[in-house]
Amino acid sequence: MSGYTGSDPPSGWTPSSWRPMPKHQMAEYEDKELTEKVLAKLGQLPPLVQPKEADRLRQLLAEAARGERFIVQGGDCAERFMDCSQDRLETQLKVILQMGMIIEHATGKPTVKIARIAGQYGKPRSKPTETVEGYGEIMSFKGDNINGFEPEVRKWDPERLLLGYWHSAATLNYLRSYAQNGEHVPLQTIETSDLKSSPDFEKFSSDAKAILSKPITADALEFFTAHEAMQLDLEEALTRSVATKYYNLSAHLVWIGDRTRQLDCAHIEYFRGIANPIGVKVGPTMKNDELQDLVKVLNPKKEEGRLMLITRYGAGKAEALLPGHIEAVKASGVPVTWQCDAVHGNGIVAKSNKLKTRNVNDIMTEIFEVMAIHKKCGSILGGIHLEMTGQTDVTECVGGACNLTEEMLTKNYETYCD
Repeated sequence: MSGYTGSDPPSGWTPSSWRPMPKHQMAEYEDKELTEKVLAKLGQLPPLVQPKEADRLRQLLAEAARGERFIVQGGDCAERFMDCSQDRLETQLKVILQMGMIIEHATGKPTVKIARIAGQYGKPRSKPTETVEGYGEIMSFKGDNINGFEPEVRKWDPERLLLGYWHSAATLNYLRSYAQNGEHVPLQTIETSDLKSSPDFEKFSSDAKAILSKPITADALEFFTAHEAMQLDLEEALTRSVATKYYNLSAHLVWIGDRTRQLDCAHIEYFRGIANPIGVKVGPTMKNDELQDLVKVLNPKKEEGRLMLITRYGAGKAEALLPGHIEAVKASGVPVTWQCDAVHGNGIVAKSNKLKTRNVNDIMTEIFEVMAIHKKCGSILGGIHLEMTGQTDVTECVGGACNLTEEMLTKNYETYCD
């Protein structure tokens, strides 16, 4: 026995067996020689996480699938290199851990905290190019590890993959040390002043005081990292052979986006062989039979905690889609952990300033709809997946406790990606 509980790869699979297959959303670099040098260097650098940490997360995801825990996953839409700083990292970890504390206090159920951090530097785009006044047609911004946001630095640059690694390493190093040995009182201090208008304000304040009075535990401080594994040559370079298995050691969990989940394509081929727990976004275009085939390919041995399905439909759409998806998965016999991403399906464009945004009410509506459907269908919602920030002055969603309006979005609209 190797001591590692992750899956052994299927026969004939290798970390590079995805390469001959159709690819989507990947940057293709002009300088092939430089690209190979960068990837070779990444292949020699130490891993960012440990295999047994990924195995631990798999165990916790299995517990969430059985209703014994609840997953809180969240973070930036796309991380920016400029945000790799002490204050921003502390606040980002703080909001994730506090959400876990609040849910555990309210429900009595332990949580699993997963951060979209230390690697979420790339994003899929609708088109590879865009037209910018004064520059003509240039490459679309795909995240800091692919190209820069300013028009002058839009060329896809393989050396940015190394910058992504260094920023991920610095981020994870600081977050680990802060969680283990930092000042923990701020982590437990939940600010409720923005909720004064709520009729439940006194209860919220009382709960915050109760959480602060509790002794902080190792479980409350435990967190895991995750990102969308889109640039497969990068992911391959950070994949390591461990005993009889292969782990992607850039993160504890990686997921496949809704735009790269085609059964006959490169991302599915890569993901089916790694030992990590993995996720797949499931949107409105996913057919029931397609989902059934997908879970069989990605979890052929029917292992608990191996596969998380992250639904992202949009408010008002879950009733028409989720029951069929649940029944298709049940019929496959493949165990999965269900998670609700109520952000990505609820994008809107503000009429007053054309900024892309979301309405917090739509996000909450979808979460409540999905919870009710799982209960009705006899399945278990294992957790939620959110794009969010610990920064208190960011103005990117409308509504919510502060009742942010469209006109207020421009005050501090930070995101580079919708």
